[in-house]
Amino acid sequence: MFDTVLIANRGEIACRVTETARAMGLRCIAVHSEADAGAKHVAMADEAVCIGGAAPSESYLRGDRIIEAALETGAGAIHPGYGFLAENAAFADAVEAAGLIFVGPSADTIRVMGDKAAARAAAIAAGVPVVPGSDGRLADVEAAVAAAEAVGYPVMIKATAGGGGRGIRIAENEAELRKLAPQAASEAEAAFGDGGLYLERVIRDARHIEVQILGDGRHAIHCFERECSLQRRRQKVWEEAPAACLDEATRAELCASAVALARSVSYRGAGTLEYLYDDAANRFYFIEMNTRIQVEHPVTEMVTGIDLVAWMIRIAGGESLTIAQQDVRLHGHAIEVRINAEDPANSFMPFPGLVGAMSVPEAPHIRFDGMIYEGYQIPPFYDSLLAKL
Repeated sequence: MFDTVLIANRGEIACRVTETARAMGLRCIAVHSEADAGAKHVAMADEAVCIGGAAPSESYLRGDRIIEAALETGAGAIHPGYGFLAENAAFADAVEAAGLIFVGPSADTIRVMGDKAAARAAAIAAGVPVVPGSDGRLADVEAAVAAAEAVGYPVMIKATAGGGGRGIRIAENEAELRKLAPQAASEAEAAFGDGGLYLERVIRDARHIEVQILGDGRHAIHCFERECSLQRRRQKVWEEAPAACLDEATRAELCASAVALARSVSYRGAGTLEYLYDDAANRFYFIEMNTRIQVEHPVTEMVTGIDLVAWMIRIAGGESLTIAQQDVRLHGHAIEVRINAEDPANSFMPFPGLVGAMSVPEAPHIRFDGMIYEGYQIPPFYDSLLAKL
């Protein structure tokens, strides 16, 4: 096991990982942009390194500077958190090439499962049902039009990389598809450095269900499911576990399919398999996998008692997964809401400003994960998420 970990992220997830890593006795290194010099994750760390300007492209997306910071500070591992470089296979490769440990799946697994089109193919090979859609990445708009004609409108155009609702559009007809596909590609390229697209037929009124898995490269288990159907602009705002809409037979089948897919790719670390669930037909369809820790992981931790971040670190340090599937049990029900700094008068865009006062509720069974404090100046350069309750 390494004794020092660098957290290659900011915000609430950097605070979350730092808190757990320090509780495990690890020395923690923070990286930050010039705009985040006063951020909470910087204050929590044992050492902090400024890696560039305020824009993510000048700092949190600079894998070379992050690796340099890890080497300079004596870190043995890098935890990517979520977003930024968390699902970037080239970064995971570079971390390993530098003699460091990437706290997450192998670069090869990220290439397969982090690429949404490749993940569809892996799911089909593992016998997991998928939404009808394109066969792999779309070469161009004409390929998108041909695929849409084959599966039928309306279709959802989706980025093969990243997440967070970026690079997604719904086209009701060919004219909309020709207009929206380039927009989705440009948005994905700007957000993730990869403008690749694929498409799927839209399933109306579907629920968004996801299964949390843990693997050590040889074995895998599930930690049951979450429902994340309440979204705004295709971004989750309310998550709960378990999904109240599922009966026990469907839950068992769903979770078993997630484990089968995770095992088929020798998954290592924490990951989430996302599904659409058709209530009326009582059918579920795999749509993508997130090869990282999720924003909403606390609801799973609350109902299972399993510390997912701690297990990510332990597995990265060479430990085997010692939790047996029969030992993972549900206890109660958990709900998480996201606390965002947004302007409702301006399409809920991120809204910078000063945190003049705040009060965090404290009571049994209440958990608060956050990056804010009284006097904190919210910068205008990043995602609007401040905390989770």
